[in-house]
Amino acid sequence: MSNLRNSVKLIGFLGSAPEVKEISKTKKVARMSIATNESYKNDKGEKVEETQWHNLVLWDKQADIAAKYLAKGSEVAIEGKLTSGNYTDKEGVKRYFTEVVVSEFVMLGKK
Repeated sequence: MSNLRNSVKLIGFLGSAPEVKEISKTKKVARMSIATNESYKNDKGEKVEETQWHNLVLWDKQADIAAKYLAKGSEVAIEGKLTSGNYTDKEGVKRYFTEVVVSEFVMLGKK
C-alpha cells in the first residue's frame, strides 16, 4: 500500500514538444504538458467532454528519451508523483503550481 501514497497515473496526449534544459553537466530536466479527456452526460442527457491539462517534469535519462522520441500530439502513459510549489512573479503576485514528477512513461499510439 505504500505505493499508493502520492501516486499519479495518466494517459493522454502531449500539448507541446518537451522543453529540455541542461541544469549542469550531469543534470537535465524536460518539461511538457499532457491533456486528459473525460466525457459524461449532463442533466439534459447531452454528452459533455472536459479536458484537463497536467504539467509534467522528467529528469536526466528520461528527459533525453522524451526529447528524442516525443513530440506534440504524442500519446503517452505516465506514472509519477504530485509536487507543488510557489513563486512571486514580476508584478509581486504569489503564484502556485502543481506538477507531476514522472518516474516512468510509455509511448503509446502509432510509431
